Amino acid sequence: MPKRERMTYAGSGVNYAGLDDFKRAAQAGASATDKNADHLGVSVIEWTRGESVFVVNFAGHRIGFAVEGLGTKNIVEERFRETLATFKQVSQETQESYAGNYAQCAVAMIVNDMITIGVMPAVIGMHPAVASDDWFKDRRRSEQLIKGWKEGCDLAGAVWGPGETPALKDIIVPGTVCLSGAGWGVAPMPLLNPRSIRDGDAISFLTSSGVHANGYTLARKIADSLPKGYRTMLPNRQSYGEALLEPTFIYAGFIRACLRAGIEIHYCVNITGHGWRKLMRAPGNFEYLVNKLPKPHPVFNFMQKRGNVSDREAFGNLNMGAGFAIYSPPYSVPHMREVWKKGYPFKFLGGAGEIRARKKKSVYIKPKRIRFKAEELDLR
Repeated sequence: MPKRERMTYAGSGVNYAGLDDFKRAAQAGASATDKNADHLGVSVIEWTRGESVFVVNFAGHRIGFAVEGLGTKNIVEERFRETLATFKQVSQETQESYAGNYAQCAVAMIVNDMITIGVMPAVIGMHPAVASDDWFKDRRRSEQLIKGWKEGCDLAGAVWGPGETPALKDIIVPGTVCLSGAGWGVAPMPLLNPRSIRDGDAISFLTSSGVHANGYTLARKIADSLPKGYRTMLPNRQSYGEALLEPTFIYAGFIRACLRAGIEIHYCVNITGHGWRKLMRAPGNFEYLVNKLPKPHPVFNFMQKRGNVSDREAFGNLNMGAGFAIYSPPYSVPHMREVWKKGYPFKFLGGAGEIRARKKKSVYIKPKRIRFKAEELDLR
């Protein structure tokens, strides 16, 4: 039997190296505008450029702004519904839509970025770009999209504010949507500054609900290789399509509760694009040593097995069960655990790793013997 070719995220069509080149160039151009709002009394907090949320000072407040997109998760929902419609011989329009799930994911992408340095979301705006208004004629889907976005804002403790629904014929593929949004928030306490990270700090994880909203180009490529596609069953008796459409956890409530309780946190990481490489996002030369891994959703093992995806590729691009990481002094971990016990849908894996001062930054996932070096993540 011929050896199966390994699937990679880059091979499926997403090359972070090229995207990151543009990000760095854009940051350089953007920094030249830092003084443009001085006349309004707005001053840039320079070190936040390159963070997941950009922050300015205004009228004695620290205001953060973040822009994010859903990615291609909605295409999974569209293809899954098409498959079920064919299989069950019912119309796609009469089926339950999962649009509410991915609407929450889009909100989560914005909010979970904001809270990494202590910015609490205040206002979130929606931007669903379509080829034409035909997309909104599926009433069930449109209603679910609105419901899911509203519920995401509820979970984030934010107001659903502005929105824009552009019809972009010849840019957006007919029958689908490019869902994105933006939001601003306020840091009611001092920002969580990555320069506060210290040798000996603990790494704690908040578990993910599944793939969240990153890696779907690879996930879709795997589905295309399966005879039953998204109807393929996982060992937990959930279909591949259903597993991929689990809504993303929103961690804002937990981080807000920890900070209000006076728990010392130095920095947080939203584990999305770049997977566990993101653990070394902060400046400074540290080794981020992971000793314990969360138990991931069965969908990850399924993707690795069916796509012949290596551990290194998976941990380098997917969340693999850890949706969010918190860096804190070790003495903060039991206090965060007590906050978590008050009731959250995700698990808390406290003290799963530690941070060590080194000459160069790296991530070492000890149970898998995987090391990511500094040059494998360059976002600034």
